[in-house]
Amino acid sequence: PNFFAIAKVSQVAAIVAPPTTGRAAARANSLRPGKPIAMMQTKLPSAPCLGGGGKINSLSWKLLVAGRILLVEDDPQIGDYIARGFAEEGFTVDRAANGRDGLFLATDSQFDVVVLDRMLPGMDGLSVLKALRAAEVETPVLVLSALGSTDDRVAGLTAGADDYLGKPFSFAELFARVQALMRRGSGRQKAQDTVLRCADLELDRLTRQVKRGARKITLQPREFRLLEYMLLHQGEVVTRTMLLEAVWDYHFDPGTNVIDVHISRLRRKIDDGEEQALFHTVRGAGYRMAAD
Repeated sequence: PNFFAIAKVSQVAAIVAPPTTGRAAARANSLRPGKPIAMMQTKLPSAPCLGGGGKINSLSWKLLVAGRILLVEDDPQIGDYIARGFAEEGFTVDRAANGRDGLFLATDSQFDVVVLDRMLPGMDGLSVLKALRAAEVETPVLVLSALGSTDDRVAGLTAGADDYLGKPFSFAELFARVQALMRRGSGRQKAQDTVLRCADLELDRLTRQVKRGARKITLQPREFRLLEYMLLHQGEVVTRTMLLEAVWDYHFDPGTNVIDVHISRLRRKIDDGEEQALFHTVRGAGYRMAAD
């Protein structure tokens, strides 16, 4: 069966051997940075989604690791291609082929996201998920399963999953969902701060007060939420879609310039009369808050 459609694999950071069993095997199947692979040629295993074997030439290791993923998947073919896809994007991927090893790794190490198959030998995915949440492991978990009915999705989310993706799936969608979970995880860590700062701009989340230097700034509730979100993601390019979802709770494009109007109003309140601008427009992409 065509379990998933993989995005083009042209430059792969590492080649993953199919997992065997046991904790040692789970650790041995990790893709770890620091071992460059250059000018290699390898034959990919035949996969329905690729229409047979293919050759990959001139593999190069990406020195900047984008994040660390734990992949718990018992199907070696699916696991190999998912791991290669993430490795191509600069991720470190740790592998486990059964539920017990996956639970051990998820509780023993730090990961940005866990990609967890639901139907696993030894211990099923939902049991792993419940055990993680009972142990107060807050790592974002995306459940990957051929069980894709509404009841199955509800069961997964109720058990503690942060996202649920049914098979068959595209790697592009899986990758986008993992990136979204990483952004949320970063936001949760930053959410512990009660005072957010950028240069001489300060936002107090408890008193709801905003000031720039000695100047107090009065904001409307929506403006406060918008500024708070920008500060939580300062230095990053924030798209209009991200703002619509996070600040307005819109999951569709309203077809208006509401974002531009609020950004313009907030920019005037924050930057007018100041030598250093903190709001920056990234043409064709969105906005960025930074002291540069």
